[in-house]
Amino acid sequence: MFSRSLARTVLQIKPLNNAWKQAALKHKSYTPINTVVMFVPQQEAWIVERMGKFHRILEPGLNILIPIADRVKYVQSLKEIAVDIPKQSAITSDNVTLSIDGVLYLRIVDPYLTSYGVEDPEFAITQLAQTTMRSELGKISLDKVFRERESLNVSMVESINKASEAWGMTCLRYEIRDIKLPQRVQEAMQMQVEA
Repeated sequence: MFSRSLARTVLQIKPLNNAWKQAALKHKSYTPINTVVMFVPQQEAWIVERMGKFHRILEPGLNILIPIADRVKYVQSLKEIAVDIPKQSAITSDNVTLSIDGVLYLRIVDPYLTSYGVEDPEFAITQLAQTTMRSELGKISLDKVFRERESLNVSMVESINKASEAWGMTCLRYEIRDIKLPQRVQEAMQMQVEA
């Protein structure tokens, strides 16, 4: 009796555990086990520390390490990364609260700075994008938000690139995904259009 209920519980947890592992592998590069001969894949940079201090960045292809002294500390993907910017509220210059979210496309240009310049690069760039979006929306009125969506995206990229330069990352694009207005403001705009 007990073994059946335990087996059911394990079978229910196993698919969740596998899904979690697959999601983790999709988003995070693994740190390889240290051996003498290392094969680095294309579009990845492996940061090697020798006795706890930065030693070098392994290039794609065949690399040789000293087994005990050298250790691969960080693995950075050099591919373009899409980062989801969660929904947030922002206030325009005419005091209308909007709910807005977006997608940020970035690339690591300096693996050394990304590894040692910031603790969690993805979290840092997400927070930077959120605060920058709030400040950019605070400069314009509600009418201009919809008309100047493209220029808002461009100014976001410029602002993020200034700050993320010290982290070894560059922002390629920022796209506003969805803008939601409060229900009353949406109804008032609809009535204005109908009139």
